[in-house]
Amino acid sequence: MLSERRLEVLRAIVQDYVGTEEPVGSKALTERHNLHVSPATVRNDMAALEEEGYIAQPHTSAGRVPTDKGYRLFVDKLAGVKPLSPAERRAIQNFLAGAVDLDDVVGRTVRLLAQLTRQVAVVQYPSLSRSTVRHVELLSLAPARVMLVLITDTGRVEQRVIDCPAPFGETSLADLRARLNSRIVGERFPDVPRLVADLPDSFDQEERGTVTAVLSSLLETLAEETEERLMIGGTANLTRFGQDFPLTIRPVLEALEEQVVLLRLLGEAKDSGMTVRIGHENAHEGLTSTSVVSVGYGSGDEAVAKLGVVGPTRMDYPGTMGAVRAVARYVGQILAEN
Repeated sequence: MLSERRLEVLRAIVQDYVGTEEPVGSKALTERHNLHVSPATVRNDMAALEEEGYIAQPHTSAGRVPTDKGYRLFVDKLAGVKPLSPAERRAIQNFLAGAVDLDDVVGRTVRLLAQLTRQVAVVQYPSLSRSTVRHVELLSLAPARVMLVLITDTGRVEQRVIDCPAPFGETSLADLRARLNSRIVGERFPDVPRLVADLPDSFDQEERGTVTAVLSSLLETLAEETEERLMIGGTANLTRFGQDFPLTIRPVLEALEEQVVLLRLLGEAKDSGMTVRIGHENAHEGLTSTSVVSVGYGSGDEAVAKLGVVGPTRMDYPGTMGAVRAVARYVGQILAEN
């Protein structure tokens, strides 16, 4: 265990390096921070921190920089979440409140996160598997063609066009719509197949083929992994951090193009708490020079998806964590209200 004094020295090194982009020396530390010890003591503490792998010395400099291990300790023990100002909170609320539908909510959230953090923002669409049914609409397009519209509690809309085996009248369509909604509105998606299993049996023989076709389309929509959708923004922000990527930024950009990689980075939505992955904690080789800050968001107590940011390990962790948490909270409020 590090002493409180050495933890303070590590905190000062991280803060200075993030702020100045320059390796930090003992003289600068004693001048900028009230460590209440001599420069010689700070040098000894820095030597101990280096020996234990929390800081390292770039070969071109006399100063020290934090390692992944040092950032990890900083985040776990030393970094509080920096609260946003009332003006920032109002700006977030007003910007997100202007969204007209789910796509707009996600798009605005990505732009907002990228602007607030000056990192790459990633937002996952709400997961169908953790959603509930708000409404099912059935619209007649032709005597034997029906459009199914599924609306979720998070505002997500899925549409399917169904070719029916026989003409299906407006009265029968209205009857099916009413019975379907009475069974599944407010129910979680995984429960829907069980709730509609015997529905065809309640219709006349000549109507059962169409009822079965509509239910098959509905269940296919539920079964599809359409929740594996992401929106990403602010990639250009990475160009400001060229010095933070040892060789080239290209592997980072290539990794960000892979949706599966990003979904793994964000993690499972059910793990709704704040997650910070630093450097080599990211399994993908192209992202070992980055950190990922993510958190779950949802319309109630349960997270339905994740959002977060990707940036260099030399990151303002308290500020980034505060922004990500605040945006997630406001997105959840908007989903609940709508």
